[in-house]
Parts: sequence; C-alpha cells; structure tokens
Amino acid sequence: MSDERKQSNDPGQQPSPTPEQLQAFFNGDAFAAACGIELIEFSPGKARCKMAVLPEHLNGFGVCHGGAVFSLADFAFAAASNSHGTLAMAINANISFVKAVKAGVLYAEAHEETRNPRLGTYAIRITDEADDTVAVFQGLVYRKNTPVTEFLGR
Repeated sequence: MSDERKQSNDPGQQPSPTPEQLQAFFNGDAFAAACGIELIEFSPGKARCKMAVLPEHLNGFGVCHGGAVFSLADFAFAAASNSHGTLAMAINANISFVKAVKAGVLYAEAHEETRNPRLGTYAIRITDEADDTVAVFQGLVYRKNTPVTEFLGR
C-alpha cells in the first residue's frame, strides 16, 4: 500500500480546519442551540460549554431534567472530539448524576483522555455556578475518514 493511500485512510492525516471553520461547524448544531447550550471555548481535545437552567429544562420534580444535563455534556463531548477536524461520532456514552439543580447556570468541561486514528475517549464534568459537580459523563467516539468541513453549510 502506498504512503498516499495509508494517509488517506488515517483520519489523523486530514488537513486541519481553521478555528473559524470549526466554530461554524459547532454553531450548526441546531439541537444544542434549541436547548440554549453555548460553546464557550474549545481547543484540540478540549471544550467548555454552558447552559442556563430554564423553566423548560425542569422535570416534574422541579429539578433540571437529566436529559438536559446529558445534552449539555454531550455537546461538550462532541466539540472536544471533533475539535481535531475529523468527524467523530459517539459510539458509547454514560452519565452519573450526583447533584440536583433547580436553577442557575451549568457548565460542561470536556477533555480527551485517549486518542488514536479511530477511537477516542473523553471525560466531561458538569458543574454548577459554585463549581460543585452535578454529573460526570464518559464518552467513546469512532473517527471517520471525513473532515468536519464537509458538513459546513448543511
């Protein structure tokens, strides 16, 4: 197999998108936007997001719905795992809830724990405004041989 073909099969060899292209890709997440989730910052393998807890995020008990907390963590996971510019799709994710929240702002901070050409593992900590842990999330992605720039403008 030629070196050229080897490189084309290795997602780590894709041309790097600009920070502006990555920001545009992340801004294209309509579900995150509908949930009120904002990307605060990202760098290769890392991301930080926030979400104000709104009345529509509350469950029947008056606390932030687990699905809303999961969605915040999942978006941070997506931003961190796709920050290298190669499409990364979740193949496993789990969350543990450790504190109930009724109001305020939640933050999710994701960091890459391991990365190879096809798989990556990520840890996400969800906190409240006092920096108390609300939940912990772990995720595994599969990297495709597709640059995220192919999804701009969709």
